[in-house]
Amino acid sequence: MDTDVIQLEGVWKIFGKKSDQAMQAVNEEGLDKAAVLERFGCVVGIADVSFTVPRGEIFCIMGLSGSGKSTLIRHLNRLIEPTAGNIKVLGRDVSALSHNELRDMRAKHIGMVFQHMALLPHRTVLDNVAFPLEVQGVPKFKRWEISQHALSLVNLDGFEDRLPSELSGGMQQRVGLARALASDPEVLLMDEPFSALDPLIRRELQNQFVTLTKTLQKTTVFITHDLDEAIRIGDRIAIMKDGLLIQVGTPEQIVMNPTDDYVADFVKDISNLKLVCAHSIMKDINADTLSADINLADAPRADENTNLDSLIDIAVTSELPVIITNSAGEDIGIVSKDILLQGIKGEE
Repeated sequence: MDTDVIQLEGVWKIFGKKSDQAMQAVNEEGLDKAAVLERFGCVVGIADVSFTVPRGEIFCIMGLSGSGKSTLIRHLNRLIEPTAGNIKVLGRDVSALSHNELRDMRAKHIGMVFQHMALLPHRTVLDNVAFPLEVQGVPKFKRWEISQHALSLVNLDGFEDRLPSELSGGMQQRVGLARALASDPEVLLMDEPFSALDPLIRRELQNQFVTLTKTLQKTTVFITHDLDEAIRIGDRIAIMKDGLLIQVGTPEQIVMNPTDDYVADFVKDISNLKLVCAHSIMKDINADTLSADINLADAPRADENTNLDSLIDIAVTSELPVIITNSAGEDIGIVSKDILLQGIKGEE
């Protein structure tokens, strides 16, 4: 089975009556977004986007308003048709699906959670979660059993008979997540689901969401405009600007090696203490900077994935440098106090 659950290759979306002509001109003349708007009156929503998402990954797409991130995620379940390019989800060409096949994929294999949950106000919490299963024709007893389990996953036991109006904003978001999980989809699409919540509630839901999706092994595309949120929950982050994918990488890669000034400006205020790991700053264990009289036998050791914050705690326990080990327990590098200080400052 292919490990890449989602695959995009050269995807474009151009809005406007002359989108096909604009697309042809882009291919033949290399027009940019501004030129497409001026000549054809069309808006480039996303431009030549390619990426893959492996099974079980949380892939965060972030950018400012108008960057194209919400347009992009709506292509994955074909709420928006692409102007050009190929999109595969679970090995199937989304653009080639018939109406019935697309409806089946949305109902059973792809769950979507929006910023505004659109809960049915006259239905109880349990009935809201069960609604997609009701549409699928699942018997009442079975859909209530499934929905009860989904509510338990998001810690809403005891609220089954409440109406949405009786819940807080954070609890309503949990109902929406439970509704998406009820059909046990392989893929979750999350479009800024926590952005309207207070910071403390937002962080609580972020932590719960990460734990839940990792436990259930859900492949997730998560849209956000908040880099802190993307770093907290994302295995990888894609940064968008004007419909273009500017950089894709792990949070550590994005912060340590921004690809251009735009990304660098995004990450300049991000603390790297809990983000950057030992493997990114360590030097060769035989580095010439080590004094010949240093005996490393008693030096403290740390795993290569130990973050800077924890390295500081280890480094202060000894005058000796910290030896970095791999998963097999082998010594693979060294972090002296000078190297650690450079890492904290963000220097290579």
